[in-house]
Amino acid sequence: MSFLTVCLNPTLQKILIFNSMVSDTVNRTAKHRLDVSGKGINVTRVLTQLGKKAVHLTQLGGELRPLFLSLCKQDGLNVEWAESESQIRFCYTLLTESDNGVTELIEESEPVAAGTEARLLEKFDSLLCDASFLRNAQSFKFLIISGTKAAGFSDTLIPNMVQKAKEKGMKIILDIKGNDLINSLQHKPDIVKPNLFEFASTFAPELIDNEKNDLVYSEKAQERIKAAMLDTAKEHGCSIILTNGKLKILAVEGKNFFETDIHSVKAVNTTGCGDAFTAGLASALYDGADFAGAIKEGARCGSLNASLLRPGVIR
Repeated sequence: MSFLTVCLNPTLQKILIFNSMVSDTVNRTAKHRLDVSGKGINVTRVLTQLGKKAVHLTQLGGELRPLFLSLCKQDGLNVEWAESESQIRFCYTLLTESDNGVTELIEESEPVAAGTEARLLEKFDSLLCDASFLRNAQSFKFLIISGTKAAGFSDTLIPNMVQKAKEKGMKIILDIKGNDLINSLQHKPDIVKPNLFEFASTFAPELIDNEKNDLVYSEKAQERIKAAMLDTAKEHGCSIILTNGKLKILAVEGKNFFETDIHSVKAVNTTGCGDAFTAGLASALYDGADFAGAIKEGARCGSLNASLLRPGVIR
């Protein structure tokens, strides 16, 4: 196996498609679908569609676990999990065809049971130390950690994983934010890839309008973000990539700051675009692409995802 992906917030994603929606009344549709999702699953699915071998590690519990694993099997995903005794959450994407609207409704996950973290770390350690139980296995080359973690996990869990993977010589890509990211930086991950809002909320919170839960993005804010990227990259020896929807990608490698345009497409569903970007980036780096080339491949995969109905796919 080449890639180990980790996400501690498994999701069942329901997509509902309407011509239009009216508030304060009943809206019905016969067009809908259900997919296994969550940021790490999306990354794993796109890596698999790119022909790469990946294992996804998560926590699972409750009566929806068989459904989750069945959907993973349908997508050809290799999933390892630790018992959490917590129900898998649902998230909802509402698509309105009349205005190409995409509305996300997110359930917060239930807290995991006591002992889940120890079980998860035991599984993580076994995956790093011995992948021989997997057919045609090779040692993992990349660790990709994505998304927020469910309540009940400690703030040391993700940094602990990063440290252990770094000691194994793995390349590490982090699509996380807040304390999980800040506490992981001491272990020098290779690439930090949140979106622009997540990076700003972590390193430049004064730019966030808390009432609107939005980034106030002015020329001055752009300079503040650029400075924070350069400072963080210098202090922790990492590269940084910030995606921002259909706007330019911001990146820092060493002392160099640059921007990359994305592929313009007619968007159908933008859910999972950042995850598709992460998978394309990692796949290209594995294949020997340079940093700029890997970003272009990530942008290509993100655009392909936006043009499709399912979350976290490129075909």
